[in-house]
Amino acid sequence: MKQTKRILILMLIAIVLIVIDRLTKEYAKEHLYNKESISYFNNVIRFEYAENTGAFLSLGDELPRSWSFWLFSIIPLLFLIGLLIYIIRESPHMRWLTLLAFIMIFAGGVGNIIDRIVNDRHVIDFMNMGIGTLRTGIFNFADLCLTTGVVLLLFTYPKKEKEQGATE
Repeated sequence: MKQTKRILILMLIAIVLIVIDRLTKEYAKEHLYNKESISYFNNVIRFEYAENTGAFLSLGDELPRSWSFWLFSIIPLLFLIGLLIYIIRESPHMRWLTLLAFIMIFAGGVGNIIDRIVNDRHVIDFMNMGIGTLRTGIFNFADLCLTTGVVLLLFTYPKKEKEQGATE
């Protein structure tokens, strides 16, 4: 497959994931804000509105506004630009599953940065999973993309190293 076509497909996937993230956050804002949480499957999946100015599990929530802007918006944006450049340059040498993992990480990061810019440093979270008192933090679709991308990388990179070791 030509590199241009491959990159266009990846960008289309990224755009679709970012749009889904934006739509789900808007839906959560409209239907969950100041309302009781909604649960399914005996409270295994719970939808509840939350806003987060920190990182994972509100880490850094208390930082001064200027530090928060640089640490949670500008630095990640620079990282994501670098990741996009890496994806474009290395795409001819990567397997589709690895590219999908990287593009999911990219889209998830962009989704949350858009939220921080549009909502004055706040990221909208609305999903929670667990059994009894053992629960995840509240997260969103962008977080799901990021996590899935990282897990996919864990499964694709060790395999690539084994293949290289066998050929050397």
